[in-house]
Amino acid sequence: MSVIIDFTIFPTDKGCQGLSPYVARALDVVKKSGLPYILGPMGTSIEGEWDEVMAVVDACYRELDTDSDRIYLTIKADSRKGQKDRLSEKVQSVVDQQS
Repeated sequence: MSVIIDFTIFPTDKGCQGLSPYVARALDVVKKSGLPYILGPMGTSIEGEWDEVMAVVDACYRELDTDSDRIYLTIKADSRKGQKDRLSEKVQSVVDQQS
């Protein structure tokens, strides 16, 4: 079953400024996974099978856990049987409807 998740992760014990290096570390984990992803301004979307996508989220958490005492993590998920390549198709479907 294909799943698209959109997740946000960052430490909350590092102050309000300068969280980009931590987000970049998590994104590096996502890149190394080889799964399709899109970085957005408020989160990152990943597509794949449930277990592999959740393994990436877990790996991102463990990466930040090495030097963070508190981590904020949100996940939204959309699973659909028999579908693939939905990261680009979902966006294109909306774009195609615009006049």
